[in-house]
Amino acid sequence: MNIHDLVELFVTFRRTLGEVCNCKEDILRSFGRAVGPRTRVTRIRVKDVAKFLAGKGPMTNSWHIKYSALKVFFQFAVSRGYVDQAPLPTELPKPLPTLIPYIYSRAELRRLLDAISLFRRHPRRIEPPTMRAILLTAYGAGLRRQEVLDLPIADVDLPNALLTIRETKFFKSRLVPLGKDLTKVLRDYARWRAVNHPAAGVESPFFVGRDGVAIPIWTLDQAFSRLRKHAGVKRSDGGRYQPRFHDLRHTFAVHRLTEWYRQELDVQRLLYHLSVYLGHTQPTSTQVYLTMTPELLQQAGQRFERYARKEADHA
Repeated sequence: MNIHDLVELFVTFRRTLGEVCNCKEDILRSFGRAVGPRTRVTRIRVKDVAKFLAGKGPMTNSWHIKYSALKVFFQFAVSRGYVDQAPLPTELPKPLPTLIPYIYSRAELRRLLDAISLFRRHPRRIEPPTMRAILLTAYGAGLRRQEVLDLPIADVDLPNALLTIRETKFFKSRLVPLGKDLTKVLRDYARWRAVNHPAAGVESPFFVGRDGVAIPIWTLDQAFSRLRKHAGVKRSDGGRYQPRFHDLRHTFAVHRLTEWYRQELDVQRLLYHLSVYLGHTQPTSTQVYLTMTPELLQQAGQRFERYARKEADHA
């Protein structure tokens, strides 16, 4: 059997198990193109797999993502008798350090918003009102990039200040309540959009590009990168990546926790609610934000100090 046909068989099998394996499928199809789609599986050698894993640039953690997909694929091939053993490298490189999210300061967020007028010089890019509304939605509601871009008009309930986020990461849907300021931002954008890009129906995307259609994620990433550079926002903590659009979601979480500490609320109890709001499958995914900035640690430390003093007074 050739690699193309085996990939098709594998993907079909995984989907019968209820798995949406888009990422694995993309990696496996890319591997098939690299070795030749008509190449017989039995003729694939370790050096072929190693060449694909290495790619053309410096090694990133995508090496391990590709390796994981190929490992499951070749396990399937061995279990079905298409190959005797998986042609995978036995020595794995050490994973690179975990990506450290960038937490924007409120001053940097204001600089980003102030810089949006520059987008008038890029006629094929995202229009300024759209970019402003997208940025504020990602930060104000803690949404992922794709969640923002996939929002249809029907799921933006402005009278009730509510967003419905459907079938995103982990295949879960959730309701996201909006604050009054963000609701006003979206209401203003909806009015602007109705005049400049009349919608074809309620299933049309809420945020659209200059051409009136859905905005691809790569377009948003490129536009935000230009915006960030123009605003002079960059990291100086030695991190491997410059601040990203997705870091707005991390910033939302950290700012929310910091504010709860300032208000002397029960952060541990509220952490569960924040986890649900963000669409995390478990609170431990949200707990990582508790150690993300010096300001947050300072607030937590002050809370603990007040608690410790109170305990000492009663000792």
